[in-house]
Amino acid sequence: MEKKVSLYLVPTPIGNRGDITLRALDTLKKVDTLLAEDTRTSGLLMKHYEINKSLQSFHIFNEHQVLEKLITRMKEGETFALISDAGTPGISDPGFLLVRECLKAGLFIECLPGPTALIPALVNSGFATDRFVFEGFLPHKKGKQTLLKKLAEEDRTIIVYESPHRLLKTLEQMIEYFGNDRRVSVSRELTKLHEETFTGSLEDVINHFKKKEVKGEIVLVIDGKRA
Repeated sequence: MEKKVSLYLVPTPIGNRGDITLRALDTLKKVDTLLAEDTRTSGLLMKHYEINKSLQSFHIFNEHQVLEKLITRMKEGETFALISDAGTPGISDPGFLLVRECLKAGLFIECLPGPTALIPALVNSGFATDRFVFEGFLPHKKGKQTLLKKLAEEDRTIIVYESPHRLLKTLEQMIEYFGNDRRVSVSRELTKLHEETFTGSLEDVINHFKKKEVKGEIVLVIDGKRA
């Protein structure tokens, strides 16, 4: 007997709408309800692809409150697709709690492959891709310096997300622990018109981004420590 999937995790484009897969579009069309991080952002994507489905908010500020009701609705037979504003749900976006509770309830989930920012940034960097560690967003304040000190000793390639207004401060803090010469690659606006990847020493990268206004979401890829 074929299993009935209650929840689909559907990656959406990180910038270029052409990156959505045919399977993702088919899935979004067949489910009963779409859970969206921001219904306004997702609504534009759905309108572009002429998908007319009920949109319900599911984000970091309400996920705990709506979990129980969503699980109940799934048990009653309703099917959902979870999408974030961009990329794969659950990767530095809401999704982990819902997946965990679905599994606890014995419900079937299915995660589709698709867009995510960290893999293109890693490959673009030219650093080792066979072993890497992904840290998501670094802590804003508490624990950030402790984590940077630990990561400075990491011999695998390191990937972190950062916002444009914190980029320079983070790079300058990294110099304290990684040194001026540690190589780093900064990718921003991936898949968009003004996509940029700049790779060099920490000192070179800081000088580069000091000369311009930094826009767009940032992926930092740091070369691992050499013996």
